[in-house]
Amino acid sequence: MGRTWMAAFALLASGPAAAQAVNSPDVPINPQDTAGLRKVGAEVLFWSQAQRDANFPHMEKIFPGHIVKAGGKVRPLPAGKPLAIADTDLDAFIQAQNIAGIIVLQDGKVRLERYARGYGPEGRWTSFSVAKSFTSTLVGAAIRDGYIKSIQEPVTQYIPELAGSGYDGVTIQQLLTMTSGVKWNEDYTDVKSDVARMFLEPVPAGEDPTVHYMKNLPRDTAPGSKWVYKTGETNLIGVLVMRATGKPLATYLSDKVWKPFGMQQDAFWMIDPAGHEVSGCCLSVSLRDYARMGQFVLEGGKGVVPTGWFAESTSPHADIGEPGFGYGYQWWTYPQGRFGAQGIFGQTIRIDPKTRTVIAISAAAPKATDADYGRARTAFLNRLFEAAR
Repeated sequence: MGRTWMAAFALLASGPAAAQAVNSPDVPINPQDTAGLRKVGAEVLFWSQAQRDANFPHMEKIFPGHIVKAGGKVRPLPAGKPLAIADTDLDAFIQAQNIAGIIVLQDGKVRLERYARGYGPEGRWTSFSVAKSFTSTLVGAAIRDGYIKSIQEPVTQYIPELAGSGYDGVTIQQLLTMTSGVKWNEDYTDVKSDVARMFLEPVPAGEDPTVHYMKNLPRDTAPGSKWVYKTGETNLIGVLVMRATGKPLATYLSDKVWKPFGMQQDAFWMIDPAGHEVSGCCLSVSLRDYARMGQFVLEGGKGVVPTGWFAESTSPHADIGEPGFGYGYQWWTYPQGRFGAQGIFGQTIRIDPKTRTVIAISAAAPKATDADYGRARTAFLNRLFEAAR
């Protein structure tokens, strides 16, 4: 599908202040030291190709963040039968889409794995909005752990500062499906849009910057009646999970997925001016661990999320206005029962339950969003799924 999205702010600023990365959830940043953080990182949208190639695999050198720690035991990804795709076709796709890495798992075995643009299996690559699906997974984990009772609970149960705002009466489920009815502008070309402004305004001491901004947004439609893509709401989900669990998202993701499922490398999650993970964006992960995440979801997350959580999360709950496509709980849904996570500049995890296949792609596309690029990507991924039958 043609619409990929910039996660909220794309966010933090480069420069001396932002370069002072925080590498552990246990080490808080000084909330007053936000000179580099208050500048919108929309400049990421306008990086040159050389800058994208250089920075996408090294965001931790530019932005502050927390580490999602891997454990000692790694889940193996054994080699499978090579996928029957002509090398010339694969090379053309990699070149046309500015792909840095592509991997195809079927039944947990690697049937295709290729790297380009100086990238390799030892590196990490930014996810942009792919992180939204990781955040959704933590909601499921928090429900199973008893921190959250139900997605039918009101958001104000966990974020009471939203009482009296447009979020009064909005449920966790409506946040997950982006159907809150709260007015929002996610236009990355508009400097006055919500997505551009949310971290620019001064925040009173002690307030969460996401909550401070979101509580002042007006109601537009009745909750549950209209889908509008809002990265700010994924950020609210992250605040909610942090409040419910009492843990940084990086720590909780490490405890619930990274260590028990055997991710191979630490991940890096960028933080906002308050030192909280940007739950709608900006998680940097290795290509093989993106694929492992897809495999974790495909296998149902047993012991981590409630039974049936991923079947429910990856079903279409919201009409996005494109026939055959929809939106679940922070997951995109596609024709033929496929679903996935996606971010700007070509970041992709796509899953086909029928063939038990996971495809992960890290890329540095020429544009943040491009309808023709998206259609060409989907067409080739469909070929890969068909080859896996």
